Amino acid sequence: MIRKSTPDDIDLILRMYDHSRSVMRADGNMAQWVGYPTREDIEEDIRRGVSYIIEDSPLPERGARGEATFALVPGIEPTYAYIDHGRWVTPDRPYSTLHRLAAMPGTHGIADLVFQYIKGRCDYLRVDTHHSNRPMRHILEKEGFVYCGIIYMPDGSPRDAYEWWRYDDIPADLKAYVETDILPRHEHYDAAHRPDHIRRVIARSMAMRSHPCRGEAVYAAAAMHDIGICEGREVHHLASGRIIRADHNLRRWFSEEEIELIAQAAEDHRASATTPPRSILGMIVAEADRDIEPETIVRRTVEYGLGHYPELDREGHWQRTLDHLHEKYAEGGYIKLWMGDASPNAAPLADLRALIHDEPRLRQLFDQLIEQLKIEN
Repeated sequence: MIRKSTPDDIDLILRMYDHSRSVMRADGNMAQWVGYPTREDIEEDIRRGVSYIIEDSPLPERGARGEATFALVPGIEPTYAYIDHGRWVTPDRPYSTLHRLAAMPGTHGIADLVFQYIKGRCDYLRVDTHHSNRPMRHILEKEGFVYCGIIYMPDGSPRDAYEWWRYDDIPADLKAYVETDILPRHEHYDAAHRPDHIRRVIARSMAMRSHPCRGEAVYAAAAMHDIGICEGREVHHLASGRIIRADHNLRRWFSEEEIELIAQAAEDHRASATTPPRSILGMIVAEADRDIEPETIVRRTVEYGLGHYPELDREGHWQRTLDHLHEKYAEGGYIKLWMGDASPNAAPLADLRALIHDEPRLRQLFDQLIEQLKIEN
């Protein structure tokens, strides 16, 4: 059972926070929830009616027992007004924010219950977490949240920011097919083609979809645009088109003409393409795939180099990073924005080009990423 918290629950909620804080510390997350949340924070949540308690099923010999807590806050979250190293996918939509999820020792499956509850009541959700909170980041990705960038707490400390929204017009069985069959195929691909990238492309594509395109087709094309990466990066767009055309499951939702459009969108999405996509659907997926956020682009470039050229020393990786960024993203590079100034990628590409030309700043970011990726790996 999930119910609103009352003042009688405050001591119990504090114990939940203490336990969750100890779990963070044991996992190496030493920076999150230092002196927070406080009793005053809980009292304010209860006063506003945004604090919740999850109780287990009561037994005859005792009442229900509190297992977990969270706050679900509708309206504008002030710390989300500015987002760095990225952007909200749906910046103008009303949303609710999940805060302060915590549980008692020995509880299991709490996150599933919480997200099932709040997804049934909200169309748009945002949440932030410390980068060191690996379990929470994993849960958010599993729940379909899209990483959007970095927001800052009032004290200036950074948090990873995520967003989720409901696709009401996408059939549940199509979403289940993507979640259980398509996305898992990307688990072991390189960092630029893993499930988190596919989820971002889906989210960005759905936000850009236009009237001539059915939502189901946009969703499927975004979900499957990289499905051919298993046959190699250089030909993956062609392999994706072939795999899509041969996928008999898609015929449950799409006509042969729509499947052909979805396949063509996959074939046309590559940044190195010299001709425009053949359809509006193709343009949407191509633009969504660009996902141009300067630090993310640099990070992926460094990750790819570390994974594919282990023989290079630091200076070798620096030169490779520099060469790739100039070849692809600088003025005269091969990346194209098919929607011109109307593209959501126009401003981020300008920011990335400014970073490329500011070589001292780019080198500082490169050195930070090299050290961070060494630790993570």
